[in-house]
Amino acid sequence: MLGKLSLRNMKRSAKDYMVYVLTMTIVVALMYAFNSLIFQNELAEYFELVDLMAVMIGFATVFIVLIVAWLINYMVRFMLEKRSREFGIYLLLGMKRKMISRLYMRENVLLGGVAFLLGMLAGVLLQQVLRAVMYAMLQQEYRLHVSFHANTILLTVLLYMGCYLLALLRCKRKFRKMNISGLMHAERQNQEIREKYEPAKRVLFPLSCLFIAMFWLWFGHLSSGGEIVIFLVGLVLTIYLFYLGISAWLICYVRKGGNRIYCGQNLFLIRQFASKIRTMQFTFGTLTALFTLALMGTSVSFMFNDYENTVLQGKFPFDVQVYSADTTDDFADEREVIDRYVEGSTYYTYSIYTDGKNRANGWILTHLRSWGTMYQNPDGTPNWPLIEEMLLEEHTYYWQDTYMALSDYNALRRILGYEEKSLEQGRYLLQVKPRLLEEVLEAGVDLELEGLTEEGVLTCGEVIGDPFSQDGHNGADYLLVVSDETAAGMQPYYAEMVAQLPKEAPKGLRRELDDLVREPEEEFALFPSGDLCCGSDNIVSYAAVNLVRRELVLEVKYMLSSIVIPMFYIGLVFVCVAVTVLSVQQLSDSAKYRFRYEVLLKLGMGRAARSRLIFKQLAAYYLCPALLAILISGKMILFMSGRFVAMTGVPAGSGKFFLQSILLFFGIYLVYFAVTYVGFLRNVEGT
Repeated sequence: MLGKLSLRNMKRSAKDYMVYVLTMTIVVALMYAFNSLIFQNELAEYFELVDLMAVMIGFATVFIVLIVAWLINYMVRFMLEKRSREFGIYLLLGMKRKMISRLYMRENVLLGGVAFLLGMLAGVLLQQVLRAVMYAMLQQEYRLHVSFHANTILLTVLLYMGCYLLALLRCKRKFRKMNISGLMHAERQNQEIREKYEPAKRVLFPLSCLFIAMFWLWFGHLSSGGEIVIFLVGLVLTIYLFYLGISAWLICYVRKGGNRIYCGQNLFLIRQFASKIRTMQFTFGTLTALFTLALMGTSVSFMFNDYENTVLQGKFPFDVQVYSADTTDDFADEREVIDRYVEGSTYYTYSIYTDGKNRANGWILTHLRSWGTMYQNPDGTPNWPLIEEMLLEEHTYYWQDTYMALSDYNALRRILGYEEKSLEQGRYLLQVKPRLLEEVLEAGVDLELEGLTEEGVLTCGEVIGDPFSQDGHNGADYLLVVSDETAAGMQPYYAEMVAQLPKEAPKGLRRELDDLVREPEEEFALFPSGDLCCGSDNIVSYAAVNLVRRELVLEVKYMLSSIVIPMFYIGLVFVCVAVTVLSVQQLSDSAKYRFRYEVLLKLGMGRAARSRLIFKQLAAYYLCPALLAILISGKMILFMSGRFVAMTGVPAGSGKFFLQSILLFFGIYLVYFAVTYVGFLRNVEGT
């Protein structure tokens, strides 16, 4: 008997909470597809960072499990409250509390089981889509290949069952404490609205708005970790107090008979909205927090994806490039290795020079915005003791300024297909990373180089921002280009070799080149901090003695994919979970609203007007947490994206990634809203 009753109730619940079942199906599909990247990731064997994807997916899974467990617990408790009168009647008819609890547990297990089976089937398809996307990102050919791995299935089952069992056990404890009276009045108690101290509470609304305004004004200027933590804690409190304040403000507005109350159906909408916020204020705050995290997660994934598609190719412009601290190195061993892998390669060997001074380093450290006033004296002049300490202890810039001869510079430009450059008498060229070009031009190049030629001072003739491998090889961030005669009078700093290959570099070439790397002998370590430097990139930074373009691009793409995919995974699940709560709440209340809308029909409201009124009611309900999340996350995302653009050179405005996240967010939002709206109309009309 219990089995048949459980099955019947499960079918009814599946119909009433179809949005919840749909979301759990999506969550299971996502879990299975992303878990497969831990155990079935064939791409990992091609890269040295073999565990990175698994670690990042595991890290994301922790957050996913927490939020899914919260959703299941919320829904189990919500359905229990909605059916409390039914269970109270069962007790009155003589059923034991233990039997009712067992009945409810079976229903939820059956409901969860259906969602799990559907999700596993969808997960197999989603796994193929995810693998195809990853292969495309890494420029690899993918062939459809359906495979199953016991660990993938087991991990998905354990995570899903763990979330469900925790929620059901907690619900079981609640059953033990309830009596007939508690069950019969549970739903009514949940709907009670206590309007006390509303004039005092409404002050929270303007205070919350004031704090959010302060957050927008000051967030980018917070200088210490303690200030940021305090501000974020205040922001979390503001999110929850905001809904208490706006509910009290609306109630007071209705009591005073505000000017807009009796326009159209405003009185009905305001009362419905205020009461819903009051009964769900904590849930609304939690949903706002979820939406905020989802927008930030997807924005970060869009940032790194854009970097991968725009900047990454230019980071390694040469097929192969090799650094040597030995200024007399002829790179014979490296050539032998390359020739063994790829015949017909062409080579160019050259030197990077130094004049033994730090004028360019001092200019860079006191003019780039990324350094601010860190290395300046109060009067704006370079603080040389701090600069020298930084150059010795950090591998950002070389200990002394880096120069290149014009003939070598033009030879490398020809290899890259760039136009050759010429130098006028008394001039030098300044070659910088593309991301620094506008900043250097804006600062103005007032760097004058004395004592390099008999004629006197060299001044800047042109600033060039073409991609030129300036992460430690052709200088770090910058390179000064002088005439061959001037370079001949300088001290060679280190040696470089570039190789152009007739075809793509095969796998394993960089590993063999790395095997040749040795510590520089004492006579070649001519300068302090003579190791390879990487420049001022500090979000995505890569420096290596041997650069093999194809292998490095794929490896960095894989590393970035290990960030993009988990962040997108988190954002997608968070949005679906949050919107599910909104949808289920409205659909479950639609039966209660049916009577109210029937009264409005009897008072003369047409069906079309009623549909518009329902649309407005749902729109206000859906938009409130979404707009607040956009407002809060906007400042943090714009700040992060602005720093990201400045530090990586991505050719995009700082608002691009925020806009992309909003479009994705509202795309999912509109799907759930449409499903809820159609379901709400059907329930109100009784069809």
